[in-house]
Amino acid sequence: MKNILLTILVALGCVSVSAQSTVYLTREISPEALVKIYKSLGRPADGHRVAVKISTGEAGNPNYLSPELIRNLVDSVRGTIVECNTAYGGKRNTFDAHWQTVREHGFDSIAPVDLMDEEGQMKIPVRDKRHIKYDIVGDHLPRYTYMVNLSHFKGHPMGGYGGALKNASIGVASADGKAYIHSAGKHDKVDGLWQNIAEQDAFLESMASAAQGVADYFGDNIVYINVMNNMSVDCDCSAHPEDVKLADYGILASTDPVALDKACCDIIFNMTPSEGNDNAPMKERISSRHGLHTIEHAEAIGLGSQKYVIVDLDKHK
Repeated sequence: MKNILLTILVALGCVSVSAQSTVYLTREISPEALVKIYKSLGRPADGHRVAVKISTGEAGNPNYLSPELIRNLVDSVRGTIVECNTAYGGKRNTFDAHWQTVREHGFDSIAPVDLMDEEGQMKIPVRDKRHIKYDIVGDHLPRYTYMVNLSHFKGHPMGGYGGALKNASIGVASADGKAYIHSAGKHDKVDGLWQNIAEQDAFLESMASAAQGVADYFGDNIVYINVMNNMSVDCDCSAHPEDVKLADYGILASTDPVALDKACCDIIFNMTPSEGNDNAPMKERISSRHGLHTIEHAEAIGLGSQKYVIVDLDKHK
């Protein structure tokens, strides 16, 4: 009787219940596990033109998600691997160099690859205009009606960590869009980017805003997967990352990127260190960059919830 009354009161708006998102977990890191956790989300890509957003990884960095690991998932959704150019010097800041890196890392051998800003860019709306007034993305984005945001969870020299929110914001942004986010709306061209880096929280908040813009663009046709392996404190964008100090953990997925990134960060902060599994460097990297603020701001602007429940797929075989 009490539960029925509560349901009626919620429906009438007399009381509210805090949203709690579901995050799926498997400790297995394999091609089969990636497909399984995607299917568990209950948001099939059937009939859609599917973009699988990954990081192709900077040349010299061995930590990116390997083609062998992601092949089955990309095949199962009949996806196209999508990326955009970087906004810093390296082997992915020009299209010729980026295509060379794509080939060297083997992504073009498993699926079609699209550098979405190769022919131009476009603006998409953002709801949170505190810093950025729009998001700048590659103009190939309308080719796709569904996105698998497939992220390698790791540290990051600027954002503290890289996961679903970064992959949706910095990752989907064109090179100019990356400059716009990094400068918190003060600079929308790559030239001069590093003279226009924003105050840290403004940068983190801009990432959250851009991630929400991409989420709004796809509506219910987007899912988020974080793979917790090869977790250096440095991003896949670094050509010379710090050595990996953490043991591989597993794969997590959700339709809520805020809950997903929060769950991954909680795992890092709450684990007990052991031989071959030292979480102190990652904790320091995230904390020193105020990285959790991206998650906090994303929740504040309505992108998702930091409250979540873990569904362990390994216990539901």
